[in-house]
Amino acid sequence: MSTSITVSDDCLHALHRLRERRDVNTVILRHDDAEDGLVLELEGNLTHDEVLQALPADEPRLVAHELTFATSAGMRRSERLLILWCPAAAGEQEQPYSAGRAVLEELLEGTHLRLRASQREELAYSRLVGQVS
Repeated sequence: MSTSITVSDDCLHALHRLRERRDVNTVILRHDDAEDGLVLELEGNLTHDEVLQALPADEPRLVAHELTFATSAGMRRSERLLILWCPAAAGEQEQPYSAGRAVLEELLEGTHLRLRASQREELAYSRLVGQVS
């Protein structure tokens, strides 16, 4: 498997909408072996719980998500997260996602938090807010 990875046009368009529009706050990408690249799995305006539900228990995913929260002063704020979801059951599938994450880091300038998670508890809302505030 090559270390370079492609990003489909659908993914690029979805990431652009994530940056530019308020009605899209989440983009989930999966690796497609046939294309040796990232393809769009889901694009939408998801709650935090819906993002967690969308993550498969046994496969990695890359997630770009605008986390919206209230500061301690009561102001609403949003921060972009880039998450490499890699549950223990994913085994050897992580490599293309790690390569894809490096590509997405370049595409998503201004992403506040980049993290790798293998358990849903690591993505608990309060934990994420604590890391970005």
